[in-house]
Amino acid sequence: MQPRKETYPATDVRIQSDIETDKAGLSDQESPAKPSAPPDGGATAWLHVVLMHIVFFNTWGVANGYGVFQEYYSRTLGETESSIAWVGSVQVFFLFAIGVAAGRVTDAGHFRVTFTIGVFLQLLGLFMTSLCTTYWQIFLAQAVCLGIGNGCTFCPALSILSQYFQKYRAFAVGLAAAGAAVGGLVYPVLIHWLIFHDDFGFPWTLRIMGFIMLATYLPCIFLFKPRLPPRKSGDWTDKSAFTDVPFIFFSLSMFFNFWGLYLAFFYLGTFARDKIGISEPIYLLMVLNGVGIIGRIAPTIVADKWVGMLNMLIPISFAASLLVYCWAAVSSAAGLYVFAVIYGLLAAALQALFPAVATTMTPDPSRTGTRVGMILGFVSFANLTGPAICGAILQKQGGDYRGAQMFGASSIFLGASMALAARIAKAGTDLKRKDGFFFVLFEPSLSGTLDREFDGLINLIGFMLHAREGIPAINF
Repeated sequence: MQPRKETYPATDVRIQSDIETDKAGLSDQESPAKPSAPPDGGATAWLHVVLMHIVFFNTWGVANGYGVFQEYYSRTLGETESSIAWVGSVQVFFLFAIGVAAGRVTDAGHFRVTFTIGVFLQLLGLFMTSLCTTYWQIFLAQAVCLGIGNGCTFCPALSILSQYFQKYRAFAVGLAAAGAAVGGLVYPVLIHWLIFHDDFGFPWTLRIMGFIMLATYLPCIFLFKPRLPPRKSGDWTDKSAFTDVPFIFFSLSMFFNFWGLYLAFFYLGTFARDKIGISEPIYLLMVLNGVGIIGRIAPTIVADKWVGMLNMLIPISFAASLLVYCWAAVSSAAGLYVFAVIYGLLAAALQALFPAVATTMTPDPSRTGTRVGMILGFVSFANLTGPAICGAILQKQGGDYRGAQMFGASSIFLGASMALAARIAKAGTDLKRKDGFFFVLFEPSLSGTLDREFDGLINLIGFMLHAREGIPAINF
């Protein structure tokens, strides 16, 4: 007797096929195709390097040159050094703090609107400052309006540049970041000569700055182009960071270092004028900013090749602290120029090394963006209050700079100690461990000799905006 064969209706097969097709379609929707790899070159990519150079020039170049405004306002406004310092510190604060929010909007696909608003606010801030006659008018125009504009242009533009490079990312950003040094030289010299030598006056000097910004920003507005599609939103904070001891120590280290680091950038010019009798302190500011190009490159090459980033950062931070202590003993023009050269090198190295280390402050690369964003927001308050505190100390001591110098030096020393504590908490006391502190984010082949040259800013903000899973964003 033959066994009876079971038969199944054809409809069952079709139903099963439809179910599998639906599942496949759902899977495709949940796992969209990954974007193509960055081109790492080509006309479009290198064009964005040029555009980002312009953005650095018009944001950090202006911020780094605030010392010339500090000197001018102290002569003309009749305000205290502390009050005047608030203008510069609030401007830098907004560059960081507003940049975080602007970056999230950029992630949602609204780069061009955000960037254009930023350019408009920068120009509005400068042109309105040219009309100001009182301190509070200058504060609202230059500190608040210009500062918010800086944040709305810088952070989104930097995130777009990072989309075009991977293997040569550091080199590309290094070329772009040179705009900060160029701006830090050009704008202070322009302001100084137009106001004090060519009798253009303060109003027209600010308007000329605005026209330069407008002319240089026009190609940026039309040629910047996001390469990647909008990203989904993620968590705003990483709660596990609050129990991560190395992360806590490092965040404190970066805060205290930046609390005292900008003392010289704000007050070196007035110190040279009031205490040394230098009639043209603008040249000191040029030296301080100019040597920063070398300071951002040389130490990072040594760190990449031989000793590691944190191992390099710790002694430089202690050295910067010692140098600011020694600043209190400077009593001649020659000594002050020597201080400007050495401190410019050390401060530039810290400005590059600290943010570079910040991008490694997580064992999970997908959380890099979130954690770096947390550090960025925290440190922005150091930039906000540090110079103003120094100004308040200066006022209380009747123009004696030693109290402010001790505050700045002690802050940097405390920051160096926190960096040492972070290193010990993560890697112990074995000094031979070059990479003991770091979670390796890149293949060795991707780390060129310029992999950290001014890479702090791209790492600090670029990774915040583009870490794969941990990027907060706003969906519209």
